[in-house]
Amino acid sequence: MATYVDILKSEFPEIDAELFDYITGVLDSGGADFEDGEEVYDAIGGVLQEVSSDRKNEEDVRDICLQMFNSLHLTSRRASHRQVLLDAPVQLSQISAHDHATHDLQGVWMLKRPQNTTVDAKKLEKAEAKLKAKHERRNERESQKASSPLVLEEASASQANSKKDNRVDQSGKNRSYDIRIENFDVSFGERCLLQGAELSLASGRRYGLIGRNGLGKTTLLKMLASRNLRVPAHISILHVEQEVDGDETAALQSVLESDAQREGLLGEERRLNARISGGTADGTESVRLSEIYSKLEEIEADKAPARASVILAGLGFSPRMQQQTTKEFSGGWRMRLALARALFARPDLLLLDEPTNMLDVRAILWLENYLQTWQSTILVVSHDRNFLNAVVTDIVHLHSQRLDSYRGDYENFIKTKEDRLKNQQREYEAQLQYRQHIQVFIDRFRYNANRAAQVQSKLKLLEKLPELKPIEKETEVTLRFPDHFEKLSPPILQLDEVEYYYSPHQRLFTGLNLSADLESRICIVGENGAGKSTILKLLMGELTPVSGVRQAHRNLKIGYFSQHHVDQLDLNVCSVELLLNRFPGRTEEEYRHQLGGYGITGELAMRPVASLSGGQKSRVAFAQMTMPCPNFYVLDEPTNHLDMETIEALAKALHKFKGGVVLVSHDERLIRLVCKELWVCEGGKVRRIDGGFDEYRDILHEQFKKEGYL
Repeated sequence: MATYVDILKSEFPEIDAELFDYITGVLDSGGADFEDGEEVYDAIGGVLQEVSSDRKNEEDVRDICLQMFNSLHLTSRRASHRQVLLDAPVQLSQISAHDHATHDLQGVWMLKRPQNTTVDAKKLEKAEAKLKAKHERRNERESQKASSPLVLEEASASQANSKKDNRVDQSGKNRSYDIRIENFDVSFGERCLLQGAELSLASGRRYGLIGRNGLGKTTLLKMLASRNLRVPAHISILHVEQEVDGDETAALQSVLESDAQREGLLGEERRLNARISGGTADGTESVRLSEIYSKLEEIEADKAPARASVILAGLGFSPRMQQQTTKEFSGGWRMRLALARALFARPDLLLLDEPTNMLDVRAILWLENYLQTWQSTILVVSHDRNFLNAVVTDIVHLHSQRLDSYRGDYENFIKTKEDRLKNQQREYEAQLQYRQHIQVFIDRFRYNANRAAQVQSKLKLLEKLPELKPIEKETEVTLRFPDHFEKLSPPILQLDEVEYYYSPHQRLFTGLNLSADLESRICIVGENGAGKSTILKLLMGELTPVSGVRQAHRNLKIGYFSQHHVDQLDLNVCSVELLLNRFPGRTEEEYRHQLGGYGITGELAMRPVASLSGGQKSRVAFAQMTMPCPNFYVLDEPTNHLDMETIEALAKALHKFKGGVVLVSHDERLIRLVCKELWVCEGGKVRRIDGGFDEYRDILHEQFKKEGYL
C-alpha cells in the first residue's frame, strides 16, 4: 500500500517543498491522534484545496485524506514492530541540541515564502489552530475523566407490607426463626433484577443461591443483610462481605470478640469484680455475678478459645498466625478471618458470598465438613458445584427476575429442573395443539350460518384460555480460545534445578524441576502461601531464579490470567474502550466481536467496567487475555466469580484448546474436567500425584483426622 508521502506526491505533483514539509510534518506529529479521515481533512484539507487550484472538489480531497489516514495507521503499526540494525553505537551525549532544533515542526507562516505562492497563509493558520483546538479538547476530556469520580448506580428493594406480620413483630410474640418474604422487587439503578419474587428460608436448612453472572445474587444478599427486605427483628444476620480491619488485635482474640454476648458478660464480670476489690460494692454484685457465671456456663464460654482456634486452624491459620495482629495479614487472609468470626458467632442467618474464592482446596474441604453440622440457617452464593453438593439442603435458582426453590443438592436440582422443563414443554405443546384444533374449526366454519353459534362459542373459549408463553430456556454459554498458531516442537517450557527465595533466610523452592508442552493440562494445588503463584511467575519469566535455568521456546506466547484480574482492569471505562486502549488500531466491531465471544454483548459492553458483576469482569479479562492469540495459557484461579455454566464452558474450551495449559485452581469440578496432571506444592517442593484429585482429597482427610480439625 502506498504511503501518505507517495499519495501526496502523486495527487499534488505541483506542491512546493515548504508546503510539502508542513503537511508531512502535521501528519508525522499528529498521526497517532487522528481517529478517522475526517480529522485528517480538518487538519490539512483547506491547504490541499488551495494547492489543487480548484482542480479537485471537496469530495476528492476528502477521499485523499481518507487514503492518507489508512496509510498513516498501517505505517504506524508496522513501525511499532520494525527493528533497525545500527552500523555503530549511538552516543546520545554527542547529539547536539542543534540537531533537535532542525527537526522541530514550525508554522508555515513563520517561513520565508516566495511571492508567487497561491496558498492563503490565513487558511494555513486556521487549519493549524483547528488542530491545536482539537488536541486541547481531547486533553480536557481526558483530564475530566481522570479527575471526576465514577458515580455508580445503587441497589434498592421494595415489598408489599403485611399489617398482620407487622403487628406480630411489634408485639414481640413472633419467636419463629423461619423467614418468608413475599411479593418483593429488587432493582439496581434502572435495571429490575427481581419482580414479584418470593423467598422462604426454613430454620436450620442450608440454601444455595445460584444463577448466571450479573442477575443480582450478591445484591439480594446485601438487601437481606441491610434489612431492606423485611426480616423479623429477633433474627440475627451476619453477612461475610468485607475483610476484617487491620489493628493491634491478635487474630484469635478478634474471633473471640465476634461473640457479642460472651464479650458483654465477661466485661460485666470484670467491672463487678473491680468494684468488689475496690470496696465500692453495694451488696448486689454477688447475686449478679452468680447469674453471669450461670449464663457463661450455659453458653460454654470456657470452651470458646478452643473452638475459635479449631475454626482458624481449619481455615489455614497456624498456631503462630493465630497470635499475629490482624494488621499483619494480607487482604485474602483478613477475608478468611472475617469468615472465621462469622462461623464462631453462629448467627441465626448466615449469608456467604462465594466463600471458596479466598480458600485453597484444603480449607474448602474443611469448610464443607464444618458446615454440614451447622444448626441455624445458611444462604450461600457459590459457583463451586462440589461445594454445593456437599453443603446445601436446598437450591434457590435466580432467573427471569424470579426465584425458584428446589429440595436437595445441586445434582438433584439439575435433574428436577430438566424434568420440570420437559413437563412444561409437553404442556405447552399440548396447549398449542388444542388451540390450533379450535382455530381450525373456527376457520373452517366461520362463514357457515348453521355453525355460527358453535363458532362464537369456540371464539369465547379461545379468549378465556390463559396466555400461552413459550418455555424460557437459558442460552448455552460457549467460550473459545483461538488456536490459529503453528505447532511447536518440544521442549516448550521447563525449569531445571531452580532455586528461588524472597529472603535468603527463608528459601521458597530448591531443586525445582518442571516441564510443560503444548499437550500439557497441569493443575497446581497446595495451601495458600505455599508458592503456587510464584511457580507461575517463574514459568512465565516474570521472576528470575536465584539459581537454575528457565528454558522457553522462542515462539512461545503466553496468555496470563491473574486471580487479581480486577486490579488490572481500568474500571472507569467501558469494555470496548478497555480493549481499544490495550489493542489500538482495530474497528469497534472487532472489539465487540471479541467481547461477544465471552458473553459481554450489546449494552453490557458499553457499561463502565466498575458496574459489572465479578463474573462479568472475569469475562472481560478473558477477552483481553485471548485477543493476542497466545499458544500457552497460565491461569491463576480462573473460576473466581464465574457462574457454573461459564465454568463448564471454560473447561470445554480448555479441553479443545490446541496449546498448553498450566493452572492454579481450587475448583474441584474444573480440575477433574481439564487436568491430566496434578502437582502439589508444599515444603519447598512440587511433586506429582499419580492418583489425581481423589488421592489428594484422601491425603487431606487423613491430615484433618490426625490434627483433630474435623
